[in-house]
Amino acid sequence: MKNYLKISGLVFMVFMGMVSCDSDDSPAMEAESYNTSFEVTDAPIDNAEVEAVFVTITDVSVDGESLEGFNATTVELSALVDGKTEALGNLDLEATTYSNIVFELDFENDVDGNSPGCYVEKANGEKDALVAESNNIVISDSFEVLADATNVIVIDFDLRKTIKEENDGLSNDYDFVTMDELSAGIRTVNTELTGEITGNVNDTNDTSDKIIVFAYEKGTFNEEVETQGSGESDMTFANAVTSSEVSGITGSYSLDFLEEGEYELIFASYKEDEDDTFYLNALLDVESTTGLDLGAISVNATLQISANVTVTGTK
Repeated sequence: MKNYLKISGLVFMVFMGMVSCDSDDSPAMEAESYNTSFEVTDAPIDNAEVEAVFVTITDVSVDGESLEGFNATTVELSALVDGKTEALGNLDLEATTYSNIVFELDFENDVDGNSPGCYVEKANGEKDALVAESNNIVISDSFEVLADATNVIVIDFDLRKTIKEENDGLSNDYDFVTMDELSAGIRTVNTELTGEITGNVNDTNDTSDKIIVFAYEKGTFNEEVETQGSGESDMTFANAVTSSEVSGITGSYSLDFLEEGEYELIFASYKEDEDDTFYLNALLDVESTTGLDLGAISVNATLQISANVTVTGTK
C-alpha cells in the first residue's frame, strides 16, 4: 500500500510538471486592440488681421507608431472651429491611457511644394511664416482608448494658445509660441467622453466689437492672472480649456469637446482699434436666460447643454 501511494504521488508530480511546461511554452494571450481614429480641430484666434492659419503636417505618431492612412497634409486650422474636424488617420490601440502624440511639421513647404509650409495669411493676402524651435511637436496632454467603443481622438490645436503676435510698430508678425507653450496648448480628448456647451449671447447695448467665451474648469479662473497675460509669450486666458468666438451675425457660440466635469464660463469684451487689432476691453456681466448657474455647469458625455445669456454690462 505504501509503495502504491509513493508511485501514485510520483506519477502525479510528473503529470503536473508536464502541464506546467506546456503552460510555460504556450504563447501569452495578446491584449485586444480597438480601431482608433484621429482628427484635428481648432479653437479660434482672436485677431481681425488673421484671415487664415495653415499648418503642414508630415507625420502623426502615437508611442512612436505613425497613423495608418495618414498622408502629408496642409490644414487650414482656422476653419476647423465650432466642432468641425479633419480626419488624420487611425491606429489599432489597446484600451488604456496614452500620452505620447508627436506632430511632425514642415515649416519650409506645403504639400504642393509652395513656401512657406506653416503660415498666417493676413487679410491683405500676405503670408507670414510660422516657425518653432523644432518641427516635432510633442503633445503633453493624454487621452484614453475605451474597450468596445467608437474611439475618435480629437486633437485641439488651439491657435489662441499656440501662436503669438509681435508688433514692431509698422506691422504685426506672427510665430509659434515656445516649445513648452506649444506642447501645452494642444489638448487631446476621446469624443466618447465629451459633451458641449452651446448658446447665444444677446448684447443689446452693443458693448463689444467682438465677444469671446472661455470655458474654465470650475473654480480655476483668476481674473488678475488670466487677463494680465502669463508665460514667455504673455498669453491671456492661458488656463482656459477652450474658447469660442460669438458670431457677430447670430450671436451664437459653441464650446466643443469638453471632457466630463464642471465648468464656469467667462465672457470677454474686445474692441477693435484703427489698426484692425482687437484688444481686451473688459469682462462682461451676463445673466442666464434660463436660470443656469454659469459658474458651475455640469458636462456629461454626449450631452449638449444650452447656455443662452444676456449682457447686462461690463465689470
